Amino acid sequence: RAEVLHCEDAEVVIVAYGSTARIAKTAVASLRQAGVKVGLFRPITLWPFPTMALGQLVPQVKALLTVEMSAGQMVEDVRLVVNGAKPVHFYGRMGGMVPTPEEISAECLKVIGGAR
Repeated sequence: RAEVLHCEDAEVVIVAYGSTARIAKTAVASLRQAGVKVGLFRPITLWPFPTMALGQLVPQVKALLTVEMSAGQMVEDVRLVVNGAKPVHFYGRMGGMVPTPEEISAECLKVIGGAR
Protein backbone atom coordinates (compact mmCIF):
# COMPACT_ATOMS: atom_id res chain seq x y z
CA ARG A 1 0.00 0.00 0.00
CA ALA A 2 1.11 3.56 -0.67
CA GLU A 3 -0.04 7.16 -0.72
CA VAL A 4 0.68 9.07 -3.93
CA LEU A 5 0.51 12.87 -3.77
CA HIS A 6 0.95 15.33 -6.67
CA CYS A 7 2.72 12.76 -8.85
CA GLU A 8 0.57 13.16 -11.97
CA ASP A 9 2.85 15.89 -13.41
CA ALA A 10 5.91 15.54 -11.17
CA GLU A 11 9.43 15.77 -12.56
CA VAL A 12 10.86 14.54 -9.26
CA VAL A 13 9.18 12.23 -6.78
CA ILE A 14 10.26 12.20 -3.15
CA VAL A 15 9.98 8.74 -1.62
CA ALA A 16 9.66 8.81 2.18
CA TYR A 17 7.84 6.97 4.96
CA GLY A 18 6.85 7.58 8.57
CA SER A 19 7.77 10.90 10.19
CA THR A 20 9.99 11.77 7.27
CA ALA A 21 7.02 11.52 4.90
CA ARG A 22 5.06 14.04 6.95
CA ILE A 23 8.00 16.44 6.78
CA ALA A 24 8.43 15.76 3.05
CA LYS A 25 4.72 16.53 2.52
CA THR A 26 5.37 20.05 3.85
CA ALA A 27 8.38 20.38 1.53
CA VAL A 28 6.28 19.25 -1.44
CA ALA A 29 3.62 21.84 -0.63
CA SER A 30 6.14 24.69 -0.48
CA LEU A 31 7.94 23.53 -3.65
CA ARG A 32 4.61 23.25 -5.48
CA GLN A 33 3.75 26.77 -4.37
CA ALA A 34 7.06 27.91 -5.90
CA GLY A 35 6.17 26.22 -9.19
CA VAL A 36 8.38 23.15 -8.84
CA LYS A 37 6.77 19.97 -10.15
CA VAL A 38 7.46 17.58 -7.30
CA GLY A 39 5.41 14.74 -5.86
CA LEU A 40 5.46 12.43 -2.87
CA PHE A 41 5.32 8.65 -2.81
CA ARG A 42 4.74 7.39 0.75
CA PRO A 43 4.93 3.65 1.27
CA ILE A 44 2.38 2.68 3.90
CA THR A 45 3.77 -0.84 4.02
CA LEU A 46 7.49 -1.44 3.68
CA TRP A 47 7.10 -5.21 3.54
CA PRO A 48 6.03 -6.05 1.06
CA PHE A 49 7.31 -2.90 -0.61
CA PRO A 50 4.69 -1.31 -2.93
CA THR A 51 6.72 -2.15 -6.04
CA MET A 52 3.92 -1.95 -8.58
CA ALA A 53 2.61 1.41 -7.33
CA LEU A 54 6.07 3.01 -7.50
CA GLY A 55 6.87 1.30 -10.79
CA GLN A 56 3.90 3.04 -12.44
CA LEU A 57 5.47 6.44 -11.69
CA VAL A 58 8.94 5.70 -13.06
CA PRO A 59 8.25 6.30 -16.79
CA GLN A 60 6.86 9.80 -16.22
CA VAL A 61 9.45 11.28 -13.84
CA LYS A 62 12.98 12.55 -14.39
CA ALA A 63 14.37 11.40 -11.03
CA LEU A 64 13.49 10.12 -7.57
CA LEU A 65 14.74 11.36 -4.21
CA THR A 66 14.59 8.93 -1.30
CA VAL A 67 14.58 10.66 2.09
CA GLU A 68 15.14 8.57 5.20
CA MET A 69 16.15 8.90 8.84
CA SER A 70 18.54 5.99 8.37
CA ALA A 71 21.59 4.88 6.43
CA GLY A 72 19.50 4.12 3.38
CA GLN A 73 17.68 0.85 3.81
CA MET A 74 14.64 1.86 1.71
CA VAL A 75 16.70 3.41 -1.08
CA GLU A 76 17.73 -0.10 -2.08
CA ASP A 77 14.08 -1.07 -2.56
CA VAL A 78 13.53 2.05 -4.68
CA ARG A 79 16.61 1.30 -6.81
CA LEU A 80 15.37 -2.24 -7.40
CA VAL A 81 12.02 -0.92 -8.65
CA VAL A 82 13.60 1.76 -10.88
CA ASN A 83 16.15 -0.74 -12.22
CA GLY A 84 18.43 1.97 -13.62
CA ALA A 85 15.71 3.61 -15.75
CA LYS A 86 15.97 6.94 -13.87
CA PRO A 87 18.39 8.44 -11.33
CA VAL A 88 17.64 7.63 -7.69
CA HIS A 89 19.12 10.10 -5.20
CA PHE A 90 19.40 9.61 -1.45
CA TYR A 91 19.21 12.06 1.44
CA GLY A 92 19.62 10.44 4.84
CA ARG A 93 19.93 11.66 8.39
CA MET A 94 20.99 9.46 11.28
CA GLY A 95 21.44 9.71 15.02
CA GLY A 96 18.05 11.26 15.70
CA MET A 97 18.71 14.18 13.36
CA VAL A 98 15.32 15.03 11.86
CA PRO A 99 15.42 16.73 8.45
CA THR A 100 13.52 19.97 8.04
CA PRO A 101 11.18 20.77 5.15
CA GLU A 102 13.72 23.37 4.02
CA GLU A 103 16.53 20.79 3.88
CA ILE A 104 14.38 18.37 1.89
CA SER A 105 13.35 21.20 -0.46
CA ALA A 106 16.99 22.20 -0.98
CA GLU A 107 17.96 18.61 -1.74
CA CYS A 108 15.09 18.31 -4.18
CA LEU A 109 16.20 21.49 -5.97
CA LYS A 110 19.71 20.02 -6.26
CA VAL A 111 18.25 16.95 -7.93
CA ILE A 112 16.41 19.00 -10.53
CA GLY A 113 19.33 21.34 -11.14
CA GLY A 114 18.80 24.36 -8.92
CA ALA A 115 16.18 26.91 -8.01
CA ARG A 116 13.61 27.98 -10.58
